Order: sequence, then C-alpha cells, then structure tokens
Amino acid sequence: MPAFAAQAEPLTGRTLLQNMERLAQENTGLQADKAVDWEARAEMRPGAGTDDDIWLHLQATTSLTLICQRCMGPVDTPVAVDQWYRFVATEDIAMAEDDDAEEDLLVLEPQFDLLAVLEDELLMALPVVPMHAACPVVPPMQAGESGAIDDAPKKPNPFAVLAQLKNTKQ
Repeated sequence: MPAFAAQAEPLTGRTLLQNMERLAQENTGLQADKAVDWEARAEMRPGAGTDDDIWLHLQATTSLTLICQRCMGPVDTPVAVDQWYRFVATEDIAMAEDDDAEEDLLVLEPQFDLLAVLEDELLMALPVVPMHAACPVVPPMQAGESGAIDDAPKKPNPFAVLAQLKNTKQ
C-alpha cells in the first residue's frame, strides 16, 4: 500500500457482480454482464507523528435488482460508494482511534484485499427497504385484498348464521 500511495496513480476497474458472491446474492436477477465500476486512489498525508499517513479514497457504482418491499416486484436500485479510509499499523490503534476519527480506519496488512473492502462498502450502502418511487402495480392495502378480482364470491359471515339460529329459537 505505501508504494501505491507514493505513485499517486488511481486504480480503476470493472468487476463482474458474479465475482462478488455476497453482493450477487442480494441481486434477484443475475445478468452475466452486470458489473461494479470502481476507482481507488491512495495518497500520503502528514500524520500526527513523524510518519505520513496512508489514505485511500474508494469510489464505486453499480445497479442491483432488488425486491420492492411495497409491491414485491423487482426494482432496479443504483448503489454508490464514495469513502475515505486512513490506514493504521495495528488493530489496537484502530480500536483506540475509531471513536474520534471521522474517516474509517483500516489496518495496514501485507496482502490488502481491495475488492473485499469494496464489496463490504457496497453491501452497507444497500437500502434497508428497497422500494419503487411509484410501484407499477398497486399493492393491496388490506389483508386478504387481492386487488385483481372484485367479482369473487363473498363468504357468508359465520356470525350471521349464529344470529339466524338465535332468531329461530325465539
């Protein structure tokens, strides 16, 4: 990572969604060409100590087909990430500085997995309740309401039958 930051050249890529297993599971209609476009840029910034800090800027965009929680139909949902990270030497330092840091902290590891961090960020960027702005099909608003068949035969009210029994005994 220090060499990448010293170069100050961005990495750009296009990763097929099928190569991000956890994110692909959220997509309801996996098309073979669906992908995540991303860019990563690292830089050195003056740190609190004598050494410079390594920072990473990660940006990504994709579109997933999720299930609308209102009408239960598919809804294309754009997902974007624009996040800064600061690298620290150990997990202990990350835990100690996490509460005061505005940026996210990552531990500097010899084998840094950029795509795993990217996938984590995209998963966290998913909407909690995906919905259409206006559903293509009006969802039923009452339990048992089908919304499609208004001519269905009406079931007799069981209490009406009891009322008839009561009236015949009097």
